Amino acid sequence: MMTDDQTPDACKTAEAAPVRASRRGIYLLPNLFTTAALFSGFYAIISAMNGFFDKAAIAIFIAMVLDGLDGRVARMTNTQSAFGAEYDSLSDMVSFGMAPALVAFTWSLQDLGKLGWMAAFVYAAAAALRLARFNTQLAVADKNFFTGLASPSAAALVAGTVWAFSEMGVSGEDVRWLMAFLVPVAGLLMVSNLKYHSFKGLDLRGKVPFVALLVIVLVFVVVFLDPAKVLLSIFFGYALSGPALYISRRMRKSRRQA
Repeated sequence: MMTDDQTPDACKTAEAAPVRASRRGIYLLPNLFTTAALFSGFYAIISAMNGFFDKAAIAIFIAMVLDGLDGRVARMTNTQSAFGAEYDSLSDMVSFGMAPALVAFTWSLQDLGKLGWMAAFVYAAAAALRLARFNTQLAVADKNFFTGLASPSAAALVAGTVWAFSEMGVSGEDVRWLMAFLVPVAGLLMVSNLKYHSFKGLDLRGKVPFVALLVIVLVFVVVFLDPAKVLLSIFFGYALSGPALYISRRMRKSRRQA
């Protein structure tokens, strides 16, 4: 004999009731690094607004280090997720798109009026376009090369210039025309089709000769002797490596055709 709760209608209602979806969480460790990178970019903007341009530039470099760590930590701990990828892109837009543009504008470009904010906007818009292109081509892109200058490297080029000149006592007004050229050029390099080495093929887990470790120590020593100038030189050289690689390939192609 069936009770009221066991009637066919009651059974059908129970079967038709939707199953409550399990709640999904997010991975904490890699997103902590992403949040720290986002905070560094935000801090750079606040520091520039208060006139601490050297601190603003340093904060952008710290964001670069943290941005490089979050992806590696996610891969090493097998905590990659679609949420983390989207969060990382938004963080990059703040730290390497808006922050360098606003730091450069506040330090130097605002003295040029409309030309100044247009130069800063070209950089910010190029950073957004570069990140969007990178995300859409991630599945088919060559892992050994970036198409266009990576946004952290472009940010380092702009922030390194501000940092180096600030330490030398040069005001932004004195180099406003240089910044009006450098900032949009850095943006255009991001959206160019030039190839840049990604260095993702480096095997950090394998064994290396003892001399390699000694070279790394010497590199750290040289960087700490004058961080602003050394880092600016490194990233300026990296920015030029794209056009140099393009010219080299064109010359080899012309020789083969000849």
